[in-house]
Formats: sequence, C-alpha cells, structure tokens
Amino acid sequence: MRNLVRIVLLSLGFVLVPLAAFAQGGGGAGGGAGMLAIGAGLAIGLAGLGCGIGQGLTAGNTTAGIARNPGSAGSMFVNYILGMVLIESIAIYGLVIAFQLVGKI
Repeated sequence: MRNLVRIVLLSLGFVLVPLAAFAQGGGGAGGGAGMLAIGAGLAIGLAGLGCGIGQGLTAGNTTAGIARNPGSAGSMFVNYILGMVLIESIAIYGLVIAFQLVGKI
C-alpha cells in the first residue's frame, strides 16, 4: 500500500511539474525551448522504459505459463500478442508526445 501511494504521488508530480514550467507563458526569446527538449526526452525515455519493463514481464510470464502447461500455448499466444500490442502503443504515445514537443521548439 505504501508503494502504491508513492507511485501515485510521483505520477502526480510528473504531471504537475510541466504545468508549472509552462505557466509563465512566453517571457523571453527561447526561454522555454530547453524545457521542451527535456520534456520530449523524458516522454520518449520514460515511455520506452515502461514498455521495456512491461514487455519483459509479459514475455517471461507467458513463457513460464506455456512451460507449465504446453497445451494452452495457443490461447496464451493470442493473449500474449494482444498484450504486447497494447504495451507497445504506450511507447508510440510517448513518441507522438515527443514529436509534438519538439515541433514547438
């Protein structure tokens, strides 16, 4: 429970920090370009990190499940592919966000 609270608070911090960074709204020439570049790097980096962890866990657990019960390999493989597609979509969202942030520089 304590780890869940910590994860929720960190996620909330990741959401609120960019809002505070963009709050001043166009002060000087190129003042926010560095923050946009950092945001783009964090978007794709954290999305890739999360997807790598998720895909590793999914592949490992599916392989362990098939090793324990080889007869269920067909149904597990369909769920495995569907899970991988959904996990990979998170990385694509991070890439889209990074491209949008880079486009504002």
